[in-house]
Amino acid sequence: MVANVGLGTLYDLAIERLTRVLTAETPSHVEMKERDGFTLTWPQLGLLEWMPAVRHGATVSIKMVGYNPHNPSKFQLPTILSTLYAFDSESGHLRTIVDGTFATAIRTGAASVVASRILARSDSSVLGLVGCGVQAVTQLHALARAFPLTEVLIHDPLLHAEAGFAARARFPSGVIRVAPLAEVERLADILCTTTSVMPEQGPVIDGTALKPSVHINAVGSDMPGKTELPLALLRGSVVCPDQTEQALAEGECQQLDVDEIGPSLGDLLQDPEKHAGLKEVRTVYDSTGLALQDLVMAELFEELAAQAGIGHDIYLESSAGDPYDPYSFLPPEAVRFVPAPRQV
Repeated sequence: MVANVGLGTLYDLAIERLTRVLTAETPSHVEMKERDGFTLTWPQLGLLEWMPAVRHGATVSIKMVGYNPHNPSKFQLPTILSTLYAFDSESGHLRTIVDGTFATAIRTGAASVVASRILARSDSSVLGLVGCGVQAVTQLHALARAFPLTEVLIHDPLLHAEAGFAARARFPSGVIRVAPLAEVERLADILCTTTSVMPEQGPVIDGTALKPSVHINAVGSDMPGKTELPLALLRGSVVCPDQTEQALAEGECQQLDVDEIGPSLGDLLQDPEKHAGLKEVRTVYDSTGLALQDLVMAELFEELAAQAGIGHDIYLESSAGDPYDPYSFLPPEAVRFVPAPRQV
C-alpha cells in the first residue's frame, strides 16, 4: 500500500485528513471517550490502554496500544506496539483490523505538522531532535513536507541511537548532524522531544538558551508522571495541548494549572488568524495523541488498501445465514445433536 502511493504522499494525505477532520468536525459529528488502560509494574514498567473514537454515521474505532520502554533492548520490538480496529457505526460490523504501530508513528508526525504550521515560523530551517528513536524519524519526515529544512541537529544519550539515526532517516547526506544538547537547543527553530524518559525522570532539556520564537513539539509525554520539558520553560511559553483534559492527565500540562494552558489544537485550527501572532513567541505543542487521529488513519488505510486491491477478507463474526439463528454459521453435522434437559 505504502509502495503504491509513496511515503511522502502518505504523509501529505495524513496531514490533510487530520487538518480537515480536526477543523471541520463538531461534537455532534465526532466523539472521543477518555482513554483508559492498565499501568503495568511487573516485571517492568509498561502501559496497555485503549483509545475509542466515533465519527457518527461512518466509523467507530478503537486502538489497543502498549507502551513498553524495555522492548527494544529486551525483545527487539518497538517501544510502542498497537492495533487499530474499525467498526461500521450503523451495524457494529468489524470492518477492518490494521497494524497501529506504523499508523501511530505516521499520525504523530502529521499532527506535529498540523500544529507547527500555526505555531512555528514558516521559514524555520533548523530542526532539533532530542531522542533518536522511531518518533524522531517520523517527526523529521513529516516536518520536511511543510518546512524548508536545511539542517537537522540530533541528540540522544544512547550513542547507538544517535549513530544509527541518519541511516534510518534516509535523508540527504550532510543535513543531519549529531550535536551537543546545548547546541541543539540554541540553534533549533523547531525542536522535537521524542524520548522514552521514565516518569519523574524529566526534564530532558535545559530550556534556558532557546530562541525566543522557537516552537517545540513535545511528543514523549504520554502517561502520568512522565514529562520532558522544565516547568520554567512551560511557564515562559504558550502551551497548546492536542486535548486539554488528556494533557492535564498525561502530558506536559501535568505541570501546569488550567489557567496557564493556552489554546488547544482544535482551537488553533478553528481560528488560525486569531493565533497568527504565536509564530513570533515561544510555543509548545503538547502532543499526547488523540483517538480521533487514529480513526482518521484507520479510514485512510482502508481507502488506500481498497485502491491498491490489497488486504485479506476474513470472516470473524458468526453472522452467516439466518440472523435469528445463533448456529446458522455452523455446518449441519456440528449441530445434529442438542442434549435434552437433564432430568432431576
